Amino acid sequence: MHIGDDVLHQVRTDGYAVVEGFLTPDELAAAREGLFEQFPTHDQYFADPDQHRSVVAHQFAGLRVGPFESWGLNRIAIHPDLVDAAERFCGTTSLDLYKIELWAKYSGAVDYDQPHHRDFNNHNLVVPRRDLRWPQLTTFILLSDVTDDDGPTKVIPRRIGDPIPLWPNRLEPGELVEHEIAVTGPAGSIFLYTTDVLHRGSAFTGHPRSRFALLADFQARGNPWQGKVSWPGSAPRPAFHHLLNHATPRERDLFGFPLPGHEYWNEQTLADVAARWPGIDMTPYATATRT
Repeated sequence: MHIGDDVLHQVRTDGYAVVEGFLTPDELAAAREGLFEQFPTHDQYFADPDQHRSVVAHQFAGLRVGPFESWGLNRIAIHPDLVDAAERFCGTTSLDLYKIELWAKYSGAVDYDQPHHRDFNNHNLVVPRRDLRWPQLTTFILLSDVTDDDGPTKVIPRRIGDPIPLWPNRLEPGELVEHEIAVTGPAGSIFLYTTDVLHRGSAFTGHPRSRFALLADFQARGNPWQGKVSWPGSAPRPAFHHLLNHATPRERDLFGFPLPGHEYWNEQTLADVAARWPGIDMTPYATATRT
């Protein structure tokens, strides 16, 4: 689903927005198929929680860094409508997809409750500018229905949170809970927010419950104080090769792979990259190099 300028205006004004129906039913089904290659389903987990203790050992035990073997999962992180929205939000087509994560949570074993905080602490070496120059767009794509019982993210609108200093980036437990808004919605919804908006993970209030989401974050390229994941560090993983083989040149560019026509490409690099990544269609790079 196209994300309208009105939604991006709300992200700038309120610090967040929620869009239901972002994924089509087919896109959601493909993503969920890949999700359950990584994690137990709701029924599998609750049939024998002791067998799956590793995913609930602590708050972040159910977090996995992409890319994944599943193209259905990877595809929604580089969804054309999401990339289009990130380009308009960041004001440039020169983008970095600087993080992909998959997060699974299950009720009963661990307390997911958090104090309100701002995410820039591990997305930025300095602090975000209040005028939203050099923005980062962070997102949760819901892969399961999220109700008030399912530990929804809870967010504080800018009009309440912005007067509070950026640092410390974390409030005391319980502070501002009377102003928070729960981010709920059916599977396939997307939650967009900025790294300077106050929000928190909340505890499950129902049982047995589970919650699944894919997180994909974007920023303008060329700002060395921003980021989180090093894609070259992930390059040896088979999942990264799988992603490169399926992606378009534009989609590879989001990870830093040089575009066709970039001065990086010559006869030597074309041959050696083809040898390193068998299966990638090098035609666009070779054609642009010859012209």
